[in-house]
Amino acid sequence: MAFGWIDEQADARRRAGLVRKLRPRPADSPLLDLASNDYLGLARHPEVTEGAAAAARTWGGGATGSRLVTGTTALHRELEEELARFCGFEAALVLSSGYAANLAAVTALAPHGSLLVSDAGNHASLIDGCRLARAATQVVAHADPDAVRKALGTHGGQAVLVSDTVFSVDGDAAPLARHAEVCREHGAGLVLDDAHGLGVLGDGGRGAPHAAGLAGADDVVVTVTLSKSLGSQGGAVLGPARVIDHLVNTARTFIFDT
Repeated sequence: MAFGWIDEQADARRRAGLVRKLRPRPADSPLLDLASNDYLGLARHPEVTEGAAAAARTWGGGATGSRLVTGTTALHRELEEELARFCGFEAALVLSSGYAANLAAVTALAPHGSLLVSDAGNHASLIDGCRLARAATQVVAHADPDAVRKALGTHGGQAVLVSDTVFSVDGDAAPLARHAEVCREHGAGLVLDDAHGLGVLGDGGRGAPHAAGLAGADDVVVTVTLSKSLGSQGGAVLGPARVIDHLVNTARTFIFDT
């Protein structure tokens, strides 16, 4: 029977107690939500909700097309310029989600023949980006600059270290300054997922890379999500303008997504 193996896997999950279930919540709940990513409580802030309503009234309920066709509005450009300025980077590119932003950055910046060094504690979106990239991937011990140095030392070509800034499972922070030092020793790039740092770390919430003095560096690219501290939806890649231009022309989760 087609897809019969699905039933076998479902039985195995049930026996192991690993079944995932969706639990819809009402709009107004009497419970205190301690599981939310809405760190600053902005998702229901009147300025945020009114801004979303005003945008829908002005621009409609959807983008109408992929961004390279008809889907880029003046509002997208305004948001990108503001994000880049706030976080201290030269340019920004907004995508549909933080997940899409990570896939875009990792796959577009790791061509065939290059090396991706990935922290063992990275988010699934970074892991999937490594799997989809044409580069070789080496997973290294969690938050260990010496392990990164050893991995980079085995490769003589282009290389990129990818890491969360604040790890989503354990909540610990990556040693960003030391990672950057090791990468620069080997001429490697640094791609950082700041999904859990933006809004809560750095001066005024400008993020963990800003706090570590890495914002605006020509060898640092940062991804963020708009659906956590900023209480909205979407993601973005921040970095040098030439990197952002490269993503516009090569990142599949940007080019082929609406």
